[in-house]
Amino acid sequence: MKISLIQTSPQKDRDENLRVTRELMLSAVKSDRPDLIVLPEYFAWYGKNVEEKLAMAEPTSGGPAYQMAQEFAKEHGVYVHAGTIIEKVEGENRVYNTSFVFDREGREVAAYRKIHLFDIIAPDGTAHKESETVKPGQDIVTYDIDGLKVGCAICYDIRFFELFLQLQRAGCDVIVLPAAFTLQTGKDHWEVLARARAIETQTYFVACGSTGVSTEGNEKYHFYGHSLVCDPWGHTVARASDGVGFVTARIDAAQIRRVRGLIPMTQHRRLTCA
Repeated sequence: MKISLIQTSPQKDRDENLRVTRELMLSAVKSDRPDLIVLPEYFAWYGKNVEEKLAMAEPTSGGPAYQMAQEFAKEHGVYVHAGTIIEKVEGENRVYNTSFVFDREGREVAAYRKIHLFDIIAPDGTAHKESETVKPGQDIVTYDIDGLKVGCAICYDIRFFELFLQLQRAGCDVIVLPAAFTLQTGKDHWEVLARARAIETQTYFVACGSTGVSTEGNEKYHFYGHSLVCDPWGHTVARASDGVGFVTARIDAAQIRRVRGLIPMTQHRRLTCA
């Protein structure tokens, strides 16, 4: 199985974001013929303003970003893990940050709503308060593709091993994590955490990040990019360059079996967590 990671720089022009994203997806299909395409977090629109975010939120199905990903999957016979889409929550002044996944016929096969929200203070003192505009999800979500089970996570989730232990127990072979990792945290933590998650779950870990700069008023938010794929041994087997583009990796089921045979962690685990 081949997976292509699309690395974009989302801004506040949704139509342009979708156009650029679709062009990169088409380039990946033409050159690499992937089975699964992964988009980054907030690929259709990125912004911090509460009113704008609520206005850009899409219904659970049928919005512009949802429709683009769904139609592309059907047109090109490829699975699309549609990064994250801002999903409207009826009766709430917050949204869900949701990954929708479509199969080769364009059918929705998974919807994962981000569980862990990015409420931190960056090293430069910038405060990030995702929970002010985003409602957390609570469900563990997986889907199947070509005999492999794929688990879902999003961005800040990468820091919480409990989620990945549950995905490992669910039998996942691949874990996909769309992200918009900040440059300040990404340069120190992105690859370290991705490799750790791959090693501890003995899965292929697919981390697809946004790149570039987004401006909000007088503030600029820099994203780390460096979309990558780690194999079950913890090797980084594919990595995108700086800037907008894509990278493709081959998923080898035999490597998953080999690693689990060498170090049978599921048989050795003695402790559990709630």
